[in-house]
Amino acid sequence: MTLSQQEIPKGGSFLLQETEPISVFTPEDFTEDQKLIAQTAKDFMEREVLPKVEQIESQDWGITLGLIRKAGELGLLSIDIPEQYGGLGLDKTSSVLVSENMARVGSFAVTHGGHTGIGTLPIVYFGTDEQKKKFLPKFATGEWISSYSLTEPDSGSDALSIKTKAALSPDGKTYLLNGSKSFLTNAGIADVYITFAKIDGEKMTGFIIEKKFPGIQLGKEEKKMGIKGSSTRTMILENVPVPVENVLGEIGKGHKIAFNILNMGRFKLGAGVIGGAKSVITDSIQYAKQRKQFQKAISEFGMIKEKLGEMGIQAFAGESMVYRTAGLIDQMSGLMGLGKPESSLRSLEEYAVECSIVKVAATEILSFVVDQAVQIFGGYGFMEEYPVARPYRDSRINRIFEGTNEINRLLMVGMLLKRGMEGKIPLMQAAQKAADEMTSGTFSEESSDLLAHETQLLQNFKKLLLFSASLAFQKYGTQLEEEEELIERLSSMLIEIYAAESLLLRVKRGMAKWGHKEPLYTALVQSFFNDSVFRMEALGKQISAAVSEGDMLRISLSALRKWLKHNPINTIPLKRKIADALIEAGGYSL
Repeated sequence: MTLSQQEIPKGGSFLLQETEPISVFTPEDFTEDQKLIAQTAKDFMEREVLPKVEQIESQDWGITLGLIRKAGELGLLSIDIPEQYGGLGLDKTSSVLVSENMARVGSFAVTHGGHTGIGTLPIVYFGTDEQKKKFLPKFATGEWISSYSLTEPDSGSDALSIKTKAALSPDGKTYLLNGSKSFLTNAGIADVYITFAKIDGEKMTGFIIEKKFPGIQLGKEEKKMGIKGSSTRTMILENVPVPVENVLGEIGKGHKIAFNILNMGRFKLGAGVIGGAKSVITDSIQYAKQRKQFQKAISEFGMIKEKLGEMGIQAFAGESMVYRTAGLIDQMSGLMGLGKPESSLRSLEEYAVECSIVKVAATEILSFVVDQAVQIFGGYGFMEEYPVARPYRDSRINRIFEGTNEINRLLMVGMLLKRGMEGKIPLMQAAQKAADEMTSGTFSEESSDLLAHETQLLQNFKKLLLFSASLAFQKYGTQLEEEEELIERLSSMLIEIYAAESLLLRVKRGMAKWGHKEPLYTALVQSFFNDSVFRMEALGKQISAAVSEGDMLRISLSALRKWLKHNPINTIPLKRKIADALIEAGGYSL
């Protein structure tokens, strides 16, 4: 479907408007080329990477580098690199499909993602033509491996507080860098380090450091809880001479590079962890089918079915969010010239809210899935030789990577409020409309269409969030950013809404294609929304109690009951239906 610039939704506007199913991109819309790329990545993982997991986990860097270079031969390192610099210059949907299919081995996924994402994209988006010609062709083949270093011992989420300094040499040819960086992914195998320092202690600027430069010292490999087969080290810079031609982007604008690259990193991380969740679900189903207790497979027990059913629902919702967002980014990039770095960058800036939502939601879905998987495996789930212990350990870092989930929760609400106050989206008007509806006591009636109740609930979820946010803003004004507990609850509502809507729109769009499977997907939507009501109700009550009292609190709670009017349904048979479909298919198949 071709859309004009005016028709493409603005970032964050999903909260304020009704979206038609036909306008969203779903996994059912993959092109043949996209499917081929996904299959290439899947085959590579199964044939090349999975047989070498133990060597990867034992930090045999020769094996890891060999695999990275094989991935380069298959084009799996060059999706985001423009064609004129040795890449494929493909869409972001293709890029995240590769990320998703690389996720079966966490350590290798981190190595691959660290190189192709935050290690490569700073040069793609901000490098000079000379820098792109020098570095990108070698990144595309894996001849050179890239790393990204922003975090410092005293600077994590507060990236602007970095202390690494850069001083121009007397002859004006080099900058001398001094400082230290922490937690560098790929540090031990990298040839290039994308680094940030403050020129004269003030102007945060990006630099491309090459391994051959003198004065670089790497610490020992960190002994990590998970992703043990990825290289993570500190880097100490002592008068490292970096040629002026290796300055990345504008002097004093390094924060722009860091923050925009993190948008893409968050989005691709979300795609990867959903791929990991689907893989773990498949392992859990296969184990549950063959493990027998009391003379029958444990997949026949109700509580195991409920776990599998809910795991499938959550993964489906996450997948729906990922590819809806990919579609938005590709639509905007397409209008501005698909394959042009500036178009991708502009799209990522536009959908920064959605990127943060995807990152938080997907990483928390994976945490839920791996925890349930260990429980399904029982004692064997705790044993390293079984397939879920490693994903359980590996998954924990994802809620810290690319900005902690707490920071991303603050960011998504802050960015949304900022877009509203700048007039980029009509947020304030929508909030006032929700407040007027609440005080007037008039509420919309739902239609008799299929999934009409869930459609109306979704609209009411949005009104509840807008009303809750307006109450919070009325009480705290610009100081609302200091009330992090409130923002956390507002962000949970925002995530719930984006997940519910993405899932609902995907199912509505797919009904015609799914035919006899329609009852399965109807069950999926009904089950998700039934549970969403209870989550939204709890959040709404907590926010109302925190920002209002007396008559206003009573009015708020009354509105909440009307907006969330819902007779609880029995989700037990619905989740059994979903679990049975997964069990019959032998893995994730939604």
